[in-house]
Amino acid sequence: MLKVIDTIEGSGFPLGFRCSETNQRSSLLLNQEGSDSIIVECRAMGDHQKESIVTEGINGTQWRMTSDEGPYLNGTDHAPFPLGFFNIGLQADLINRIGHIAKARLIQIDFLHLELDNLYSFSGSFFKGTGQGSADGVEIRIKVTSKSDTNTIRTLINDAIQASPVFAALHTPLMNTFAIYVNGKRRNVIGIHSSTAQDKQDPFKKYTKLPSPLQNDFDQADLITKIPFVSSEEVQTMPSESTRSGLCVKGQSELNNTKTGVISETTLERPVGSKFGFKTDEFSTQSTAPSGLSYLCAGIAFCYMTQLLRYSEYLKYKISDIRMVQVNPFHLHGSTSQHHLKAFADPVDTHLFLNGEEADDVMQNLLTMGAKTCYLHAALSTQIIPQISIYLNDEVI
Repeated sequence: MLKVIDTIEGSGFPLGFRCSETNQRSSLLLNQEGSDSIIVECRAMGDHQKESIVTEGINGTQWRMTSDEGPYLNGTDHAPFPLGFFNIGLQADLINRIGHIAKARLIQIDFLHLELDNLYSFSGSFFKGTGQGSADGVEIRIKVTSKSDTNTIRTLINDAIQASPVFAALHTPLMNTFAIYVNGKRRNVIGIHSSTAQDKQDPFKKYTKLPSPLQNDFDQADLITKIPFVSSEEVQTMPSESTRSGLCVKGQSELNNTKTGVISETTLERPVGSKFGFKTDEFSTQSTAPSGLSYLCAGIAFCYMTQLLRYSEYLKYKISDIRMVQVNPFHLHGSTSQHHLKAFADPVDTHLFLNGEEADDVMQNLLTMGAKTCYLHAALSTQIIPQISIYLNDEVI
C-alpha cells in the first residue's frame, strides 16, 4: 500500500511553481550550440497524484510540477494527466524553435497558431503481464500569418523541426536505460537495458523538506491551470485488459509574443478527460515559466509513474514508496542564423527507487512492466515521423 504523505490539493500551492532560481538558462532553451540535460526527480504522492522537481539544465532553474489522472483511472483529476505534459512540450518546443529562427533570419511572423494531436494505444493484459503501450502517431497543423513567401515559411518550419530536441527524440529510436534501488540498495536490472551511470541520490534523502514557491516570487497561479470543459461523451474507465484500446490527446498553442512566450492547452479526448492550460517561457534569458522541453520530460516521468502505480495496484504489491530520477540528455549543433542548427537526443536514463516488503524479483518485474506499458517510453523507442500541414495566410503550402 503506497504511503500517502500529502496531496496536491492539500498543499495550497499552485499546480506548478518555481522552487529555485539561477541566472543561467540552458543553451538548449536559447537555441545555442551545446549539450545539457533536463533532470526530473519524481515521487508518487498517493492514488495517481505525482510531483516532480524539474531542473532545466545541470545548473538551471528548478520547477515543481504536479500530475494526476482523471476518473478513467479513478484519479482525483486535480492536475494535468501525464500525456498532456508531453503534448504541451511538443507544441511549445516547436514554437520555440520557429520563433528563435525567425528572429535570427529577420522573418516577421504576425500570427502563429499550432494544433497537435498524439495517438496512443494499449494492448494485452496487466494481470497476465502481456500489457504493451504504443505510440501510434503525431499530427500537426501549423497556421502562420506573414508577408514572407511560401518557400521562406516552409524552410523556416523544416529547420525548426531539425533544431527541436523533442522532435529529435521522436525521429530517433532511443534505447532508454534503467536502474533500480530496492530499500536503498541498487540491484541488477534484468530484461531491459541497464543503466551504466553512477548511482543517483534518492530524492527523499536529497530534499529535507517539500518544495514550496520562492519567497516574494511572481504570481504563478496561472502557469498550469484547469480549464472548465464539458464533454457530451460518458467517462469510461480504462481497461486493464484489451485486444487494443486507443487514446487521443489534442492540444493547441499560440505564440503570444517573444517576450511573454507561449500559451498552450491540452485535452484528453479519448478516453474523455479534462482540459488544462500551460504557460511556457521560450524566449527570455530569465525563467518566468518552464520551457516546453521541461514539460515534455516531466510527462515521460509522470507517465512511467502512472504505469508503475497501475501495475502495483492491480497486483496488490506491498510497496510503500516510489520515486525516480530521470536524466534526459540533448545536444544542439550549429547556429540558427547559418541555417544548420540540428538537435540530437540521447537515451533517457531512469533510476527507480522502491521501498516495500516485496522480493527483488517482484520489484524487478514492476520496473520492467512499467517500461513496457508506458506510452511515452514507447514513443521514444520507435521512430515517429509527424504528419505536418502548414497554412500560410489561410492557404495550404
